[in-house]
Amino acid sequence: MLDFISFTHKNKDGMIKVTPSFQVIKSKDLMIRGNSFYAIWDENRDKWSTDPFDAVRIIDQCTIKYTEEHFGENSIPPAVPQLLRDSSTGVIDQWHKYCKNQTIDNYTILDETLIFSNMDAKRENYSSKHLDYPLEPGDYSAWDKLIGTLYTEKERHKIEWSIGSIVSGDSKKIQKFLVFYGAAGAGKSTIMNVVQELFKGYYAVFDAKALGSNNNAFALEAFNCNPLVAIQHDGDLSKIEDNTKLNSLVSHEEMVINEKYKSAYTNRYKAFLMMGTNRPVKITDAKSGLLRRLIDVTPSGNKLPFAEYTSLMNEIKFQLSGIAYHCLKVYKDDPNYYDDYVPIDMLGASNDFYNFISDNYITFSDEKDMTLSLAWEIYKNYVEDSNMPYPLSKRAFKEELKNYFLEFRERYTTPDGKRIRNYYIQFLDDKFNGEAEPEKEIKTKPMLLDLEDSKSLLDDICADYPAQYTKDDGTPLYAWKYVTTTLKDLDTSKLHYVKIPENHIVIDFDIPDESGNKSLERNLEAASKWPKTYAELSKSGCGVHLHYIYSGDATKLSRVYDEHIEIKVYVGNSSLRRKLTKCNHEPIATISSGLPLKEESKKMVGENIIKNEKMLRVMILRNLNKEYHDATKPSIDFIDKLLKDAYNSGMKYDVTNLRPSILNFAMNSTNQADYCVKCVNQMKFKSDEPSEHVEAKNSDIVFYDIEVFPNLFLVNWKFRGKDKKVVRMINPSASDIENLIKFNLVGFNNRLYDNHILYARMLGYDNEQLFDLSQRIINGSPNAMFAEAYNLSYTDVYDFSSAGNKKSLKKWEIELGIKHHELGLPWDQPVPKELWAKVAEYCDDDVIATEAVFDHLISDWDTRKILADIADKTVNDSTNALTTAIVFQGNKNPQNEFNYRNMSKPVKLKDFDDDEINHYPCLDEREYEFIDEETYEFIAECTPMNMQFTAWDGSESILPYFPGYEFKNGKSTYRGLEVGEGGYVEAIPGFHENVALLDVASMHPHSVISECLFGPHYTGRFRDIVRGRICIKHEDFDLGRQILDGKFAPYLVRDEVKLAALSKALKTPINSCYGLTKASFDNPFRDKRNLDNIVAKRGALFMIDLKYEVEARGFKVAHIKTDSIKIPNATPEIIQFVMDFGKKYGYEFEHEATYKKMCLVNNAVYIAKYADSEWCQQQYGYVPGDNRKHPNAWTATGTQFQIPYVFKTLFSGEEVEFEDLCETKSVKTSMHLDFNENDETQHNLKFIGKVSSFCPIKPGCGGGLLVREGAAKDGSIKYDAVTGTKGYRWMEAEMVKDLGYEERIDMSYYQRLADEAKEAINKYIDFEYFADRTPF
Repeated sequence: MLDFISFTHKNKDGMIKVTPSFQVIKSKDLMIRGNSFYAIWDENRDKWSTDPFDAVRIIDQCTIKYTEEHFGENSIPPAVPQLLRDSSTGVIDQWHKYCKNQTIDNYTILDETLIFSNMDAKRENYSSKHLDYPLEPGDYSAWDKLIGTLYTEKERHKIEWSIGSIVSGDSKKIQKFLVFYGAAGAGKSTIMNVVQELFKGYYAVFDAKALGSNNNAFALEAFNCNPLVAIQHDGDLSKIEDNTKLNSLVSHEEMVINEKYKSAYTNRYKAFLMMGTNRPVKITDAKSGLLRRLIDVTPSGNKLPFAEYTSLMNEIKFQLSGIAYHCLKVYKDDPNYYDDYVPIDMLGASNDFYNFISDNYITFSDEKDMTLSLAWEIYKNYVEDSNMPYPLSKRAFKEELKNYFLEFRERYTTPDGKRIRNYYIQFLDDKFNGEAEPEKEIKTKPMLLDLEDSKSLLDDICADYPAQYTKDDGTPLYAWKYVTTTLKDLDTSKLHYVKIPENHIVIDFDIPDESGNKSLERNLEAASKWPKTYAELSKSGCGVHLHYIYSGDATKLSRVYDEHIEIKVYVGNSSLRRKLTKCNHEPIATISSGLPLKEESKKMVGENIIKNEKMLRVMILRNLNKEYHDATKPSIDFIDKLLKDAYNSGMKYDVTNLRPSILNFAMNSTNQADYCVKCVNQMKFKSDEPSEHVEAKNSDIVFYDIEVFPNLFLVNWKFRGKDKKVVRMINPSASDIENLIKFNLVGFNNRLYDNHILYARMLGYDNEQLFDLSQRIINGSPNAMFAEAYNLSYTDVYDFSSAGNKKSLKKWEIELGIKHHELGLPWDQPVPKELWAKVAEYCDDDVIATEAVFDHLISDWDTRKILADIADKTVNDSTNALTTAIVFQGNKNPQNEFNYRNMSKPVKLKDFDDDEINHYPCLDEREYEFIDEETYEFIAECTPMNMQFTAWDGSESILPYFPGYEFKNGKSTYRGLEVGEGGYVEAIPGFHENVALLDVASMHPHSVISECLFGPHYTGRFRDIVRGRICIKHEDFDLGRQILDGKFAPYLVRDEVKLAALSKALKTPINSCYGLTKASFDNPFRDKRNLDNIVAKRGALFMIDLKYEVEARGFKVAHIKTDSIKIPNATPEIIQFVMDFGKKYGYEFEHEATYKKMCLVNNAVYIAKYADSEWCQQQYGYVPGDNRKHPNAWTATGTQFQIPYVFKTLFSGEEVEFEDLCETKSVKTSMHLDFNENDETQHNLKFIGKVSSFCPIKPGCGGGLLVREGAAKDGSIKYDAVTGTKGYRWMEAEMVKDLGYEERIDMSYYQRLADEAKEAINKYIDFEYFADRTPF
């Protein structure tokens, strides 16, 4: 808890408000400077922060923690922390007032000490940043080679001494600065780039020219961050007008600082300056303060070959520890080495007087002593001969000359008694004794990675580590808990997995060439730039693996180093997949720096995410208001930087809805519109992945629903349990919502609506803004939703519902008999305050209904939990997301492994290399399709009867194909028939007897497997899901525990409930895959080559082949519906033929039922009666499944015969109940009952809503016309009859039952439906004969 905060509690508005109070003390946690916030201690990060938003976050965290500790999660009345980030509480104003007027300056300058990664961060270090490498002995060979080439030993020492002084901390008191002076390209910036890597976060970039100017009051602004190192790569001090600032800065004197828009203040800077320049520093005279402070460094002029230079610079990033430690040692050998250093070369390059003395050195040296008059005559001649533009006056000359002699006397008497004025004694010739360094010719040899060994050091090191071979699909044979073999037991030249320690990392190089194929040459070139270590070729022989021991926490490493270069870390049950081919003989090296760290994983959507995005939004909006900059371009640049920083930091955010405003702002730039628009088009408006929901600490499930009006925002919620009451939150604040999301929230369709409204409230949206957002979401406006909001909830009942259960909440209320009603209030108008309770009551009903549907769909909920467990995702992830995770294991773009082919052409095994493909005609012209050997082997194992296929025209192929099939202009034709894009359907309407219904088990999934559609690896995972269901059906638990990485093992127990739940769970992704392959939206299953919906089309073409084959054997095909065929008077022989024929295509038929009689009205509607079991047993020797369950029962497909009254009255003979006389109707706009029976020229409307259940009512018995609201061509409102209701009057079924009006139901409505059903049958056979209920 922060030491400057206490808390007050106040009971107000039915809640306890907990408010922070700020104490005037000498705080150890807070620093105030100049009556402004300076820094706050962030205990979670072990560093000080100068970010005022961090202060808000930390204080709010303390307030929340105090509230939870003192009042608990469920206090009555509820305790609500008053947070700074919620401006409506007024606490932020108190905080600003406290910092500005109510406390006293109390601060220590931050970041005056380097903090390395192996140091313990303490409050007393006063550090706001940390270096990401340790200070410890290590390899610095790349640095040694680089600096040893570019600089002589003498110059190198200056550089390393200076770096060492910074590492030691002494640079803060050393009055020296470093100037690299030499021609362009000589290596000045190279060294400063390394310095920037060494002191990342601790350096600033300055403008040397501004420091030497006498009219730049803000020249010191670059030093406001208090850097320890200040750098300018290409500076200019050749025309110093005033060296006061530069001298004071280098000598760390107290200075008056001017910042724009701020009051002046004093500060003492501790920076060590480094500058590169092509021009000499102007040293005005020999007494200049710069003379004793400047250390000049001149490059040797030697250079490295570009390839070797690049390789060394890459290696240096991994040797920072060793470089820093080495330079520290150089400095500590003699910290005072440069105390008396004079930059002779720089003097000569910039000081005319020095050059005069140097050119007349012999004269001065021989004379030793000299009079002013003689020296002045020599100087005048020198000025004339050299055409010096600005010679000194005699008075100035007199003073400057004193610097080159040991002593000066105004009056002097010589040994012979002669008296002389202005006499100089003992010339200082030691100033001119510098020696030039001889040039060296450096010849370098580029580094090469030699991978020619076949005996591996890794095999010896990891000999006793757990290891196992792989299955055919490349996955481990067993879960690791069952593995007993070690690496020494395996032949490592075969594909295997080995579990290595967490700190053993692998850098995986997988760089392609121009054609997209893995390039061994490019991978070797890239790997050779890294520090030497043990290396292997990858399984393919084209990739490279470098092995290192990482000295830090490997779990914090990012998984991506660069494009096509991955950092592989093996934690938990992950293991190294390996196949030894070639390696080197280097030992495994240790690495401590140079690797990127990853973002924090699986952040829960909650206050931290919200706050960060909220702050981001505030700063963007301030830029749009030009609060930071007066011009458009710098504002756009600032927004771009904000978004880049957020994106690169790993922060989870989504500000996509601000893009139109930013783009419009950019387009209005007067002179830079093109630049600004281009910049906006490249901005990162959201993070790559939204946060995943993490189950709340408080595991209670809370059901909730919301209502949004222009003046009313209502959130109603309740804990699970029928005895729990609904809590109403009317116009809740952002803090109220943040407290609510601490629970596991469950809603209905909330992922696509309610979550986003809650999220917007936490971002600070007011009621009008919420209403606008609500309308945009409802109308499907682009960018209306927040990526982070999807995972705000625990789960969504509508989302986890299985396909047959996806219906609106109102329809569920009707089906489950739950109280339901509509408000009847216009959604786009403010709600009068006296009606708020009515809205709340309506919302209560929806909350209660959500819980009831959740309980009713508990098996669907169990299915979702199992799927989430198998996918290693959350229950809030959608079915599509879970399916994708299970099959593709996180690969977002697996399509390059997919197999798509032209199904009209035979298939051959590819027996040529990829580079020979140009010898074959293009895909549409060549005679054959080809599959590779890996695909061939997969199909041969999964569906062996597919292989060596003979088509109907006698042609052969190794896979089934369909000669003459054509897909053109979105239309498919085959063997003279038009093929539907979703499957083939054909019907012969009429009366049929002894009809065998044969159904393909999971046709679409088996099409995927038979085509190896997702490639061998991913199709293998999909097949494992299908096999999982088969294992359950046949109780083959041993096989089930091995497939799909053992994910099914926990559920494969002899428990019918668990097995049924797993079977249902697996059916969900099996069915989802087909829908995703043909989806219009992008997803990993969708491939742009899938123009003709190959999964469904393959099955459709097969059914056409089957139809012709059955007809060729003398049987009639009465009905084909996608995956089923109905054959009248089918014999056991034709049934067996169909089953065998299906196997040739990879399909398994099931004899689902036999209908003793069937009347087929059209391709979607029929009524049929099952044959009895005895007849089936006699006919086939077995009883089909449906006949066993429903002997002699009637079954109907299609609405006409399924209407309960029609089905029961005409066929089953069951008693008609009240529910059978109710009709559920729904519309997209709104329905009304028009009670205009007394005057049909006028409307007397009662609002109903979008969905409800109704009964037809006799005329004159209180019913109304059921109409839906629409728009006429002139824009006026019109009312038309709801479909199927015209000519009758209606009353809501709930009212009919409550009022006991069952006798008023108009049975003529149902009798008409029954008569129409009879007439449909009479077209083909006498109804009375067909519907005779006498058993056969």
